[in-house]
Amino acid sequence: MKLYFKTRKLEKACAEEREARRRWGADRAPIVLRRITQLMAAETLAEASTLRPARLHQLEGDRAGQFAVDIGPVYRMIFEPWHDPVPQTKEKGIDKTQITKIRILSIEDYHGR
Repeated sequence: MKLYFKTRKLEKACAEEREARRRWGADRAPIVLRRITQLMAAETLAEASTLRPARLHQLEGDRAGQFAVDIGPVYRMIFEPWHDPVPQTKEKGIDKTQITKIRILSIEDYHGR
């Protein structure tokens, strides 16, 4: 897949180990960089959904239309399909088999812990 980033600062942190360690710490940085590599290697979001233990899942509520993968016990990498329009299934859900571009929005603990 082709990856885009919400900010240049986030892109740099996801591309450079030193920046990743500075931003997310020595424990989380290698996982972030691994997830980026895995997402880039996948042809579609459907293929990325088979990655273990990434646990790709679609978000709901105020984050409807976004997805997340695990970075640790509570941290998630949050992203959205970067298509206009976003491919949909017959049932009006997001068609992961057609998603080939995503935009990384953040890496955070959105659970409030």
